[in-house]
Amino acid sequence: MREIIFDTETTGFDPASGDRMVEIGCIELINRVPSGRTFHAYYNPQRDMPSAAEAVHGLSTHFLSDKPLFHTGAADLLAFLEDSPLVAHNARFDFGFLNHELRRCGHPDVSLDRMIDTVAIARTLHPGAKHSLDALCTRYGIDRSHRVKHGALLDAELLAQLYIELTGGRQIGLGLAQEEDKEIVGVELSAGAVVRPVRPARVFTASAQELERHGAFIATLTKPLWLEEA
Repeated sequence: MREIIFDTETTGFDPASGDRMVEIGCIELINRVPSGRTFHAYYNPQRDMPSAAEAVHGLSTHFLSDKPLFHTGAADLLAFLEDSPLVAHNARFDFGFLNHELRRCGHPDVSLDRMIDTVAIARTLHPGAKHSLDALCTRYGIDRSHRVKHGALLDAELLAQLYIELTGGRQIGLGLAQEEDKEIVGVELSAGAVVRPVRPARVFTASAQELERHGAFIATLTKPLWLEEA
């Protein structure tokens, strides 16, 4: 099963009021294991970056001024997404900006039927708890010490780890090897998954010389316990 974890950074909260998407990061999962394939892009929003938004993600108007417009890379993004389910944290926000940008350049919306929202999953699993990405990473022991500011690809990487934990953790997929892979065991479902081949059992049989030496040693023992009468 192929799924895409994605995150966006924007100029604000509402595309209908003129806010734009300025960054997207995507991580490919195959059977809930990161495949190593990613998609990452910055976009020129053709507007100034509000200071409040820049404080969150660190993307300035100057930095984005030489980045491509969204429509120039839309086809590449859609080719990466294919028709896979799309996983995001507070997914309606990210879907709203993604679909707004797609509409602007004449592409159809990504269907909300493909949406998987990790906030909704977390609320079901942990009602009443904090459901921010930071809080959930802390709950599940996911290292986010390198996350100084928000970043679409970095946050997608963290979310991929979180999604795996929210949907069963490293136990997912054990015993689900394909027919042709039945000789492979020991799959650890995490980033950099480890696959260990089955090793045949060692056969330990004493040689004739070893048996002879053992018999000679036993003969030197005086009244061994196992020969005493009960």
